[in-house]
Amino acid sequence: MKAAVFHDKEQLIVQDVAMPTLEDGEVLLQIEACNVCGTDMRIYYHGHHNIKPPRVLGHEFVGRVVESKAPNANVKVGDRVVMYIVLSCGECKYCRAGRENLCSNRTTMAYNYDGAFAEFMKVPAKAVSRGQLFKVREDMPSEHLALAEPLGCVINAHGKNRLEIGLKDTVAVIGSGPIGIMHALVARASGAQKVFMLDVNQARLDQMAQFDIDGTILVNKDGSHYATSQELTDGFGFDVVIVAASVASAQADALEIAGKGGRVEFFGGLPKSNPISTLNANHVHYKELRISGSFSEKMSDFQAAKALIEGGRFPSDKIVTHELPLARITEAFGLMQSGEALKVCIRPQQ
Repeated sequence: MKAAVFHDKEQLIVQDVAMPTLEDGEVLLQIEACNVCGTDMRIYYHGHHNIKPPRVLGHEFVGRVVESKAPNANVKVGDRVVMYIVLSCGECKYCRAGRENLCSNRTTMAYNYDGAFAEFMKVPAKAVSRGQLFKVREDMPSEHLALAEPLGCVINAHGKNRLEIGLKDTVAVIGSGPIGIMHALVARASGAQKVFMLDVNQARLDQMAQFDIDGTILVNKDGSHYATSQELTDGFGFDVVIVAASVASAQADALEIAGKGGRVEFFGGLPKSNPISTLNANHVHYKELRISGSFSEKMSDFQAAKALIEGGRFPSDKIVTHELPLARITEAFGLMQSGEALKVCIRPQQ
């Protein structure tokens, strides 16, 4: 079969690999679609400390069960499915607290197991036995359903004791890529009074007119976006600021534009080579800001995302903007970096 195999930085090679063979408890999926994630792009250019090449990447996918050695599984041959991709140990303090995304011993599809930029993918027995495969509707496009994985990560950030967005809140999202858009849409679905998007790229901001947001702010080196933020919030600053860009300056900006008593979310990590931000800590003190981070998703977040997409209340068609066959997968990175594409769907069967 054909698969996109990561060998080293900027070496993602589409090549012939052996078909997976199943052991007891495993199932085989024929992959219909696998969307390209910003993480895939970072791995392509910079590698990842948890990935030992060669490894098939791809973790936002939809597939159909074509073979099963798991007679007691909640899915059967012929079922169309999505997957919660975190394999937790179930025994550490975090798993026992219901925070399996923080599991001390977690493994993940496309990092520790071959992923879905391939014609077929094997699902580990542990994931099958724990019910991590979920049947999906037959009448929805696969590229839309594949958004359940990143949307679940966004929902995790909006959970209890974090953002808790409500009807009185004015929200700013820094970064207008696919993740930033999802944050804005979830904020609106949570009842946010107003939602604004900030970005350094005006072309990206121009695309935001198609989404249910209240306006955009161009981030400038001269700091004029600070004044704009004050004007749009009647001088109070934003109640919630979500940083959906892996840029240290965006984290610093978040503290500047947040209002007193505001909640600030750092979504996504900075590059491992330079993970340090310079922040004005006085904002945290004098404004009484509450800063949180979030990582990955819990299974309940993934299920909520799947339900939101299948319910037709999420504009998936506006987020997945391009499709490519597997052989052209590396073109996706240029499309995403330029801002021409939001999400790119890869079709392994083409």
